[in-house]
Amino acid sequence: MAVNELSSVRPLQPRNISFKPVWRQWSPFQALLIGSAGLVTALILLVPAYLLLRTVTGWENAAKTLLRLQTWQVLGNTVMLAVSVTAATAVLATPLAWLTACTNLPGRRLWSVLVALPLVIPSYVAAYLYASLLTPKGLLQQWLQPLTGVERLPEFYGFPGAFLVLTIISYPFTYLTVRAAFQRMDPALTEAARSLGVSPRRAFFRVTLPYLRPSILAGSLLVSLYVLRDFGAVTMLQYSTFTRIIYNRYTGYRLDAAAALALVLVALTAVILVFEHKSRGRAQYTRTATGAARRQRPVQLGKWTAPALAFVGSVVFVTLIVPAGGLIYWFWRGWQQDFGVKAIGGVQSNTAALAGLLEPAWHSFSASFLGAALAMTLALPIAILAVRRPGRLSQFFEKVTYASFALPGIVVALAFVFFGINYAASFYQTLPMLLFAYVILFIPQAVGAERASLMQVSSHLEEAGRSLGQRPSTVFRRITLPLVRPGIIAGGALVFLTAMKELPATLILSPLGASFLSAQIWTNINEAFFARAAAPTLLLILLSSIPLAWMTLREKK
Repeated sequence: MAVNELSSVRPLQPRNISFKPVWRQWSPFQALLIGSAGLVTALILLVPAYLLLRTVTGWENAAKTLLRLQTWQVLGNTVMLAVSVTAATAVLATPLAWLTACTNLPGRRLWSVLVALPLVIPSYVAAYLYASLLTPKGLLQQWLQPLTGVERLPEFYGFPGAFLVLTIISYPFTYLTVRAAFQRMDPALTEAARSLGVSPRRAFFRVTLPYLRPSILAGSLLVSLYVLRDFGAVTMLQYSTFTRIIYNRYTGYRLDAAAALALVLVALTAVILVFEHKSRGRAQYTRTATGAARRQRPVQLGKWTAPALAFVGSVVFVTLIVPAGGLIYWFWRGWQQDFGVKAIGGVQSNTAALAGLLEPAWHSFSASFLGAALAMTLALPIAILAVRRPGRLSQFFEKVTYASFALPGIVVALAFVFFGINYAASFYQTLPMLLFAYVILFIPQAVGAERASLMQVSSHLEEAGRSLGQRPSTVFRRITLPLVRPGIIAGGALVFLTAMKELPATLILSPLGASFLSAQIWTNINEAFFARAAAPTLLLILLSSIPLAWMTLREKK
């Protein structure tokens, strides 16, 4: 009987079931996030779209440019400079990070700050300071001639100067990432190797160095991208790389050639990004044992204390004290000459000349602050989707964002000039256009900082808030945002520091009638008015040092 009853039961038939499109299943908050991320992605993709459009429409000029021997020579120059600087910074930064993070180096906390400070010096500022000192007839030769009879120093312009300057100002990228890895490293790793009879030297190369590999690669990636994107140092030191040649083509109104060269530069940067991704490998670098990692005890330097101090002191002297001394010297020369500024009734006073810097300082500060705030705001939806809503769409948004690393400032500026003139004339050379250029250039830093902060906030806290009947937007505003606010502020400080130093985008897209510190410095040093460039340079460095000082003091608390 029961069998007959069961056999007579008809399976349930689905009725009135309709499958909604994916976009209709999104909550209003998720739809807002995806829409905002899509707008940012479209903004970023405008730049490669411009390059392709310009290259295709002017394919004859573009083909002639790409087939010239000079183009391949410039490619060789660019690759040689990037590889040389990246290798030199890795060799320089790794021992500095170890000495300031893992040893009993006297005053290591002070040294750790001083070693990182060259990060605030713009490349074009360092270039003119070292050029004024180390050129064949520079200040150093003038000081040495009465004592040693030296009549001429070796040539500084070209590859030697560009290599020295870019190495000096970019090694902190690798130093900071490697030092952070040293501070996170579990001392049990090296202790296990030592317990097996491995010498300290072999333990470093077989255990410590492989552990540092991701950090060294990450810092080296930042250095190589910085070198490829640099415009000020290579132009000031007359070394032909893609950024310098692109700017020369732009100023000569050869836009098809500039776009073709920019496309090659973007492709070269993309190759470096792919190579870095492949070189990571599949090795695991996380701690798998239970329990918490111990803080490692400082390594006792003993008889190596004096050589270690000499090494760190020499680096600080060359990278920080020398440019600071050169800047003070040129500022004093400018003060004696009233900064070379003439007024209608005679020489303008120093006070009036310095007061004249307040307006460009305000323009630089406000534009960098607004650019940082806009970048952090637009990066937040992408970071939220990447961490809380992982999937193909969010992964696409994140990859496009990081791909903007391959867009140098001059390439972004050229794209905005094209679209501004042809499709948005009312926004051309206005502050909003400059701010959106800053967003494209610096949004990878913003997404990285916010993504790291969100990953440290447990999703269970948000689930608990939603279980109480709160909307996702309310949960984010009242729970998530207060927890990630410190990371957002720190990321914004980094974006602000970088925007203050940005030169090509500011030169080309600055609003009409507005003067910026970076533009003033570039104009003066391009005309060899080093004394006149000292005052805005000093002010720019002081303003740029604010976020770095804040982050350093915050870390010590």
